[in-house]
Amino acid sequence: MVHPLEGVRVIDFTQVMLGPCATQMLADFGADVIKIERPGAGDLSRNFMGDASEAGQNNAVFCSLNRNKRSVEIDTKSDAGRQMVYDLVRVSDVVVDNFRAGVMDRLGFGYETLKTINPRIICASGTGFGEKGPYAHKGGQDVLAQAMTGVMEKTSDPSIPRSIYPTTLCDYTAGMHLVQGVLAALLTREKTGHGQKVSVSLYDSIIAMQMQEAAQWSKHREILNWAAMPLTGLFDAIDGPLVIVGAFKQNPLRDICAALGLEDLSPQYPDLASQRANKPFLQDTFRRQIATNTVAHWLARLEEQDLLCAPVRSLGVALDDPQTAINDMFIDIDHPVIGPLRLLGSPVHLSDAPVVLRHVPPRLGEHTDEVIAEFGLVRDKRRAAV
Repeated sequence: MVHPLEGVRVIDFTQVMLGPCATQMLADFGADVIKIERPGAGDLSRNFMGDASEAGQNNAVFCSLNRNKRSVEIDTKSDAGRQMVYDLVRVSDVVVDNFRAGVMDRLGFGYETLKTINPRIICASGTGFGEKGPYAHKGGQDVLAQAMTGVMEKTSDPSIPRSIYPTTLCDYTAGMHLVQGVLAALLTREKTGHGQKVSVSLYDSIIAMQMQEAAQWSKHREILNWAAMPLTGLFDAIDGPLVIVGAFKQNPLRDICAALGLEDLSPQYPDLASQRANKPFLQDTFRRQIATNTVAHWLARLEEQDLLCAPVRSLGVALDDPQTAINDMFIDIDHPVIGPLRLLGSPVHLSDAPVVLRHVPPRLGEHTDEVIAEFGLVRDKRRAAV
């Protein structure tokens, strides 16, 4: 089996979420990812919830983002440590970071410096808000990106308070954009022989995610909110909630009424404008009817009408669903510190190169001596690099 990125070496300065989810995908595709970590501390995720013990340094959150990588402790602020990084850059293809704008330059690892060492090097950076401009100095964080890009401002109903989206939507999206950028740069290098700089930001990624909404606003100064459409909603049945998306059909209102055993309301509200104007009435009508029976009952009725519908489930229930296992979404590991752990696999499935576990998530500095020996790196005894 040949992995797509076999033979590609990645120097990984990333930590927490945006960068590590990107470099983990590169590692899953076969790249040799060498994770550069601070001596004694490592990736900030190793101290998740303030637990500095060995088990804490190898906690489930850290492990979820760092399989198939090798960990090397290097003091990048020392002369010897900096030289070790330069020596690795000479034999590598990609350098990835997700520091604030300018940090890599201050460390001596900016693209302009590294390309003089290796003209084929690709430097990929993920920042919070971009590498220049009024917000470049701000620390990048998922919640801030939600707040500043319009995502947090929208709700499905004006009566619902605005809130923080509880999953790291921005980090993951920007991480996947970073992967796309690296892959595109590697393809370009095959044609030109030269590397380049790749930049993504949380801000840009979540602005880009709203491409339909942005076009509608730019053209018509109209807010497009898919969750607020009049025939779409979350409703409570006797034993739990379900969602209905009343769209992509010639007459979804008629079909919803048929499924719910209601009088056909579509002649009275025949178009989107009239349905929007009467959304409270329509939603209340659906709500009162759905409250009379079970989730399973209504899903069966709605699916008979080929309507888009689903139960609202917890993550635990979704993980236990046979569909998740059938889709090969699990990788089971036996970590030498914390024992058995089930991780989510890759959502990208290649028929001839499935993701496999080559390295369990590394202990801090686990591969330092191995990498030093492998690449002939020299540690200056007078100025400790690690």
